[in-house]
Amino acid sequence: MVTKVQIRSQFDLLNELTLSLIDELKEVGFAKAEYFQLPEISSTEENIIPESISVSKITGELAHKAILNAFSDMYKKPGLSSRVLKRHPGLLVIKEANKQAIIDRIAQVNSAKAAFKNCILAIDNNDARFEAVHNAMPNLITLAAYRKIHSEIESPFSVRFTWMHKHATKTLTKKMALEMLEKSAGYKNPRMIDQQKWQSLVAQEQVRVASLGEKEKLRIRRPTRVSPQVNVRYTAQNRYHVSAALPFILINPQPDVKFGELPSYQKPLSHPRKREYDFLVDRLYLEQVTK
Repeated sequence: MVTKVQIRSQFDLLNELTLSLIDELKEVGFAKAEYFQLPEISSTEENIIPESISVSKITGELAHKAILNAFSDMYKKPGLSSRVLKRHPGLLVIKEANKQAIIDRIAQVNSAKAAFKNCILAIDNNDARFEAVHNAMPNLITLAAYRKIHSEIESPFSVRFTWMHKHATKTLTKKMALEMLEKSAGYKNPRMIDQQKWQSLVAQEQVRVASLGEKEKLRIRRPTRVSPQVNVRYTAQNRYHVSAALPFILINPQPDVKFGELPSYQKPLSHPRKREYDFLVDRLYLEQVTK
């Protein structure tokens, strides 16, 4: 059983290493610091999926300070959502630094984050997990503490930013899907004035799922909020992207690296790669997994 002392000990190590990284980054010179400030999400707005997101660019010393503060932003703030986490897209280009020392420290921080996450996830009950974290570190947002710090030590051709649409997926059996629908039938749906109509709708969904074979594979493929990403390119074939939930650190690059900025987001009317999904249950984004 995971104890409060274990949780606190793991977090204290994570926090100590994070603060050490911040102190060390304060001491090294930087060639570029850019922070792309996003609107804060209040607790009353957390269920609204935005169709546009404005981005305010900050540069220089102010950006450097915002970037360093971002690495320790792990606690709930009054009035702001703790479900929709604040993201901190930014770029810190370090020059003439002890490259090995910086990457070793980042690796230590990320290792401590992974160990803390594993400690929390060892508690298998969601309610017990929340209580354990809240008792050990009041107001800590665990997902914010889990965030990995991304960095690069090789000099790429370019570092640019973009917005990415993702899906949260979960695989289900027929039995699990029916159990989920059974729970739905008992919910009070605020969008349905007539509870009987709501139950009738769920009953139709249950019939569709019940008609499937017992070994049918199902999947929930729910769209999530758009999120900022960092795109790192060496060649047309050699490139990768990572989350921009925290600022990206580029260590001692060549002076000819090309940099981009995070533009404000506007939901497209249609996406050129969009696939039309034939959902078994539209409301749950429940689909059959084709073989």
